[in-house]
Amino acid sequence: MTINRRKFLAAGATAALAAPFYARLGLADDPIKFVSILDQTGGLDIYGRPMVETTKMAIDEMNAAGGLLGRQIDLKVYDPQSSIQFYTQYATQAAAGDRADTVHAGITSASREAIRPTLFRYETLYFYNVQYEGGVCDINNFCTGSTPAQTVEKLVPYCMGKWGKKVYIIAADYNYGQITAQWVQKYVRDNGGEAVETEFFPLDVTNFGPTIKKIQAARPDMVMSALVGGAHVSFYRQYAAAGMNASVPIASTTFGVGNEHRLISAEEGNGIICAYSYFEEIPSEANMSFVKRFKDRLGDDAPGLNELAARSYEGAYLWAEGVKAAGSVDRMQVIDALRTGIGYDGPSGRVQIEPKTNHAVQNVYLAELQNQSFNIIETYENQPPSDTLLVCDLVADPTQSTFKFENGLKAAGIDI
Repeated sequence: MTINRRKFLAAGATAALAAPFYARLGLADDPIKFVSILDQTGGLDIYGRPMVETTKMAIDEMNAAGGLLGRQIDLKVYDPQSSIQFYTQYATQAAAGDRADTVHAGITSASREAIRPTLFRYETLYFYNVQYEGGVCDINNFCTGSTPAQTVEKLVPYCMGKWGKKVYIIAADYNYGQITAQWVQKYVRDNGGEAVETEFFPLDVTNFGPTIKKIQAARPDMVMSALVGGAHVSFYRQYAAAGMNASVPIASTTFGVGNEHRLISAEEGNGIICAYSYFEEIPSEANMSFVKRFKDRLGDDAPGLNELAARSYEGAYLWAEGVKAAGSVDRMQVIDALRTGIGYDGPSGRVQIEPKTNHAVQNVYLAELQNQSFNIIETYENQPPSDTLLVCDLVADPTQSTFKFENGLKAAGIDI
């Protein structure tokens, strides 16, 4: 069931707040409650819609196999419509009204930080299945997406070795873009390069003409993009229209996770290089089976698969492994089970929780776009979240509930 704000009952939510959140009796025949809060409309829907579809697929597969602990899983999906206000509202509803056993939610870091304290306060287990800038340190929050030390650290030196050492950085103007740009600058410096310019753009910007002229004047060897959202797809079209993609190539920390490579033409996208924990083109049997099941399920309406979509699927199964190991949906029992080293072998490879950070140890793939498909160039297995390990140790202090990206940047030697 998909619910948007038009169907959201404020009176029901108010009543739910009055109910004690800890009164989850969990009778044996009651369904387990799984809530997803992901954008299906608004500027971030290019990310959210595939994530919702793979979440539904995971839950349907689990229920068809008998559910968990002899109980079916009840999936409820909310659409916050790319609005922070509705993220907050639906997180409260999920925790206090629905009394969810787990919530898988958020795309931008802003949405995560809007709901993470609410779910911590209501003691509702939270999964954030999106690549991000690193730094969350919260016993209640499992971050399964890749972080800069897992991906950007591989992408920058590879592309500098291929194209040259002068880098022009463009990024979205919010937490992810700003912090990732600083990680890019670090890795450029560490590999003997120069960041000739760094520009930030609000999520609704569609005119990149002035920036393209600045890139032409700067004459870099490459552009590193951390643009985000549907509006920013305009950059790649305008860049190709100006003939720039033939002379100054692009690498990106975000391109493709919203299926942007399917929104622009092959000629506009050819040669872009990216690094993620998942590409649809991974040639493993597990991934080819996953892709086939997904396409058989949705037919011609099936969107492309990317890290966000695959990690939503794997995040659901990773939670399920925790439930099975714990023999319970009790929040702390599942948390403790996940932190013992269990993992899930999914389409991206093995995903396993690193206990100091509640982040994922995962495979990373470097790939180049050709004819709207990614050709995998390099594979890096079992990459730890070393950036977040600089600032987080939940083994030493499990009471933490913070977002410490500033400390992480400082610990990595980045001036902020």
